[in-house]
Amino acid sequence: MSDGEHFLSGGPNNHPACHRTAKSHVDPQSVENFRRKLKYFFMSPCQKYRARGRKPWKMMLQILKIAIITFQLVSFGLSNEMMVTFKEGNIVAFKHFFLKNYQDRNKDYALYTKHEVHDHILYIINRYLHLQDLTVDNHAFERIDEVFTPLSVCQELYRHANILPVNETFDIDPHVETGTSSFIIITQLLLAVNIYLKVKAINLQTVHYKELPDCYDFAINIKFDNHAHSGKIKITLRSDVQIKVCKDWNVSGSTDLHYQLIVLFDCVVICSCLLSLILCTRSVYKGVLLQFEYITFASIYHNKRVCWSERMEFINGWYILIIISDTLTIAGSVLKICIQSKELTNYDVCSILLGTATMLVWTGVMRYFSFFQKYYILILTLQAALPNVIRFSFCAVMIFLSYCFCGWIVLGPHHENFRSFNTVANCLFSMINGDEIYSTFTKIRDKNDLVWMFSRMYIYTFVPLFTFMILSLFIALFTDTYETIKVSRFSSAATTAAVVQEIASRCFDFLCKLAITML
Repeated sequence: MSDGEHFLSGGPNNHPACHRTAKSHVDPQSVENFRRKLKYFFMSPCQKYRARGRKPWKMMLQILKIAIITFQLVSFGLSNEMMVTFKEGNIVAFKHFFLKNYQDRNKDYALYTKHEVHDHILYIINRYLHLQDLTVDNHAFERIDEVFTPLSVCQELYRHANILPVNETFDIDPHVETGTSSFIIITQLLLAVNIYLKVKAINLQTVHYKELPDCYDFAINIKFDNHAHSGKIKITLRSDVQIKVCKDWNVSGSTDLHYQLIVLFDCVVICSCLLSLILCTRSVYKGVLLQFEYITFASIYHNKRVCWSERMEFINGWYILIIISDTLTIAGSVLKICIQSKELTNYDVCSILLGTATMLVWTGVMRYFSFFQKYYILILTLQAALPNVIRFSFCAVMIFLSYCFCGWIVLGPHHENFRSFNTVANCLFSMINGDEIYSTFTKIRDKNDLVWMFSRMYIYTFVPLFTFMILSLFIALFTDTYETIKVSRFSSAATTAAVVQEIASRCFDFLCKLAITML
């Protein structure tokens, strides 16, 4: 039988007119069963327990997941923190080791004479040659086929340049040539000098936390930048880090018990999430089936076409959120096991998966607050205010971008916080929160009068506009929505879900009246 025939008791003389006069062939028992099914579907776990004694397994499983996933995230976070601390500590050490007279407070490390450039290049080469004798840590040269990888010096030069500032003339070929050289000559052709070297190290601090150490390859690039040809050669040190599994290792007195317990716990997390994934997918599937059944019911008995919003009442968005969270947790846990077993070293990918999954798990528990109207008011307010906020945000973003482009073009050459579009956006966003205002004023104090006046007008218009007007309107949108929801006392008659549930509760009354009419 089709979905429509499920609610009709047809006979051998059925014809199309029967569907237009469905009231004469109503099966009261089928309608009553559907009413009960519909009402039970929208019950809370507590109501289902009181109605049929069904225990809220999904709710208890979600609470258990919060505990174990949070513990897993904290455990992995400590390992990830040790990895990041080791990387950052090594980069700072390399700056002090290879850059002559380097100090941490020097944000702009630069040279100004040819002698200083040659002296610093020779200093870097000398320090690299005596690396293992001078360093206090476990650093060593990279070795390939029993041969140490040498340090390389690379120059970037114009193909041809003849610059005569005294005559205000120049002749230049802008094509850039790159090549290695053992002797650097500072000329007008020079654009940059890049020194490449590789250093290996082992992160031994993880041993104290009963974890196996990782091996690190640091690809260091020290750049002498002369692209501006302003007489100032900037020096920067950057390092690309590659984490590898150590080829051979041995930790005296260690056992595999701690590692086995961690892997066992990760397996428990995977099983819990897999069970939750199955249960939530099953609930979503049942909701879809009930949606089609309800569409047929409303069409036959109420001659009503179900709108899209009513259909979506059968699709629980919280279950979709939990399904996504479980998928991310399973993927992150599998990757974490591979990292613990030293098969992989993708710490960043694993941290993103587990971090996002934990955030969604904690957010997904908000579903159970929906059964308590006073606790669920935050979600209701966000849900009701979201359309207006999105429309309002489009206008606010347009104004914000206009200030970003204007500040980048006009103030960029004169202020470090406006040098790039990204820094402009960050600076303006900080101004909305009340930060960076005074420093922005003071750093542009000594510029020419026209730029100084423009910067004042720029800041004096931006801060009141966004802080006092746009931000206040944002707050007013949520406040007004909150007051509206609070006054309405969560009136179920005003929601789309109430329409569905109201039909379910009135079905039986409709059948009684129909029976009297037929008699």
